[in-house]
Amino acid sequence: MTVRGRGRPARAALLLAAVALPATLLTPAPAASAANSLSMLGADVSTAQRALDLGARYYDASGAARDPLDILTGLGVNYVRLRVWNNPASGYNNKAKVLAYAKTVKARGLKLLLDFHYSDTWADPGRQTKPAAWAAHGIGQLQKDVHDYTYDVCASLKSQGTTPDSVQLGNEINVGMLWNDGKVVNNDFTNLSLLLKAGYTATKACDSATKVVIHTANADSDEHARWFYDGIRAKGVAWDITGLSYYCMWHGPLSTLYAVITDMRSRYGKDVLVVETAYPFTSADADGTGNSVTSGCADYPLTWQGQATHFAHVQNTARNAGAVGVFYWEPTWYAVPGNGWDPADIAHSGDGWDNMAVFNWTGGVNPTIRWTP
Repeated sequence: MTVRGRGRPARAALLLAAVALPATLLTPAPAASAANSLSMLGADVSTAQRALDLGARYYDASGAARDPLDILTGLGVNYVRLRVWNNPASGYNNKAKVLAYAKTVKARGLKLLLDFHYSDTWADPGRQTKPAAWAAHGIGQLQKDVHDYTYDVCASLKSQGTTPDSVQLGNEINVGMLWNDGKVVNNDFTNLSLLLKAGYTATKACDSATKVVIHTANADSDEHARWFYDGIRAKGVAWDITGLSYYCMWHGPLSTLYAVITDMRSRYGKDVLVVETAYPFTSADADGTGNSVTSGCADYPLTWQGQATHFAHVQNTARNAGAVGVFYWEPTWYAVPGNGWDPADIAHSGDGWDNMAVFNWTGGVNPTIRWTP
């Protein structure tokens, strides 16, 4: 995800403004693709561990208090995404915390997608800051850094019986990662390709069955998506799944998402995954930190039903376009004091996503939302 709290204006220059969604474009679907199903029904719950440590409670539709993973599993989730930061100030989402929560995830029979940000903090289209420990490293050393770090985290997970089923090399790397060395400048993908190759090699060395995802927020147009994936393909980068973020208020109508998915599938011959999506159930704010998203898209009211309908339509569109799955971004991140968006001040910063979670401000789940194959 890209805008996680205050002070993240870079997104506006990189993505489209909100676009109305005509009813006729909600679920474009050629009849031939109707038999496709979604096998990766996912949720990124990277903030849940901290919330639970702080005593947060989660309630199912009947009002019973339950573990959020159990509630989500009951709604159809079969895959969990966890981000990993190298050395975040808060400690949360670091290797040790991810290893611990991976046990909880796998104990429930859920699959695991590991999301490497290759940073100590958020990485997205507007910011790809090197970890402090790598700050002075050039491209040669960074290749080794990426390889060794990727392998170490993956191997540590494997050794405790929680091998990641998928690994994501970078997060929303529209113009590269580990800036400035790994940034794409003047259409030159050389340095980025070296870093991605290092991550791919490390992942497959850890476990050849682990799928490698390369993730951008380029669901807004074929032109943008082709520019990136053509660029890395021309440099010989290998990957297994093309990952896309889709938020209607930034990426436009579902007809565009459908077109990009179908184009990516046919152009590269790889599975396509909607790695992130979400929608607000209200415009109101639960804490002192302004919401990252304050308005919705046409045809979808900011209500529980509007959120559920939008998510159903994203899944329908992805399914009909031939994608393999859809992940909801941070459905469990309701406003829990001390679980802020800023890893450098997690105890005092607020939650800019409290109106986008699928749990309300007292932990009650949206009774109408479902993940469906």
